[in-house]
Amino acid sequence: MSAAMLEVDALSRSFGGIAAASEVSLEVIPGEVHAIIGPNGAGKTTLVSLLAGELRPDSGSIHFCGKNITAMPVSARSQLGLARTFQVTSIFPEFSALENVAMAAQAHAGHSFRFWRAAAKDESLRQSASGALEQVGLAAAVHRNAGEMSHGEHRLLELAMALATEPALLLLDEPAAGLGPEETATMVSILRDLKQDKAILLVEHDMDVVFAIADRITVMVSGRTIATGSPQVIRGDGNVRKAYLGDEVSTDA
Repeated sequence: MSAAMLEVDALSRSFGGIAAASEVSLEVIPGEVHAIIGPNGAGKTTLVSLLAGELRPDSGSIHFCGKNITAMPVSARSQLGLARTFQVTSIFPEFSALENVAMAAQAHAGHSFRFWRAAAKDESLRQSASGALEQVGLAAAVHRNAGEMSHGEHRLLELAMALATEPALLLLDEPAAGLGPEETATMVSILRDLKQDKAILLVEHDMDVVFAIADRITVMVSGRTIATGSPQVIRGDGNVRKAYLGDEVSTDA
């Protein structure tokens, strides 16, 4: 196995005495899709927020590409190659798809947000944005107003915004949330292509998506990890099935 790109060691965070994450340890290696699954309230989004730098842990450590990033702010982690998407899309509906992605590239480069509209006119930002939109299949939507795009297109647009920051590791929080079957299939295909040169940590409720693309799966329940392994191992783990999967997937699948 390759050396880990992301190493999480005994990471913990509590809110008002409730442990949202309790001594969570895991790793993500280059080119891997590592999925985090678990019931609502398991601590999955809290974990992603800790990794992205939006929350600080009470204890534990995070190493990324050999650097201790536990106390680094979001901007510093972004510069190292971490990018996050959210359960709820965070786009600017009044701007075009190109402008949204160019602004993400502009922010990553440390430029001022005072000239948002000018971002898409900067040739280097424009090229970066166009390339990211092409990667997610939105090349034809470059000049469309984001507010007129469908929910599925919004999910792809937010992914393009993350890609425009040229990340080494994508932290994806429910990328298939609210998508129909065709849109989900498109998302799965795109994520499969991205794993050729990106590592991905994926939080996802859709088990069809998880088992279609994950190389490894970590299961969280009540803030703790109860199992980590290949999709085949997780499918057959009796504790996992009892705690979360139940009859949602077949052991023969």
